[in-house]
Amino acid sequence: MKNGYDRFAVDDAVDRYVREIDSLKKQLDLTSRQIQSANEQLAVIRQRYQTLVSELTVKEKAADDIARLALKEANTIIETAQNNADAIVSEALTTARIILNDLSRIASEATEMKGDMQEQLSSLMGMLDQFEIPPVPKSEWLNQEKL
Repeated sequence: MKNGYDRFAVDDAVDRYVREIDSLKKQLDLTSRQIQSANEQLAVIRQRYQTLVSELTVKEKAADDIARLALKEANTIIETAQNNADAIVSEALTTARIILNDLSRIASEATEMKGDMQEQLSSLMGMLDQFEIPPVPKSEWLNQEKL
């Protein structure tokens, strides 16, 4: 012991502190490298996340566009089908009117023709009733040879 302290004990303590400092420096270096690696991985993950978010946004926009276009096309198809159905119904109604008009005209003509034929038949019956058959010569005259 010199001047109130044990030199060997102090040297041992200093050596222990130096080793502990070296160990802590190594641990600090290792931890710093791990933090740096973790930060690099975090940066890569953030970049990948941003890429995925960007891709997802693009895909959502594309899906929205496709849905909007599909709805627009469906509405166009429905409108076209409705217009075609209206045209078919209108054409059917026009055809039905024409057929009913023709049927009415034919029925009217048939009634008129029936009346005309009844008049003609009545006239013919009257003529038949007025028709007189001339007397038939006696068959004896026909059998005689010359007169």
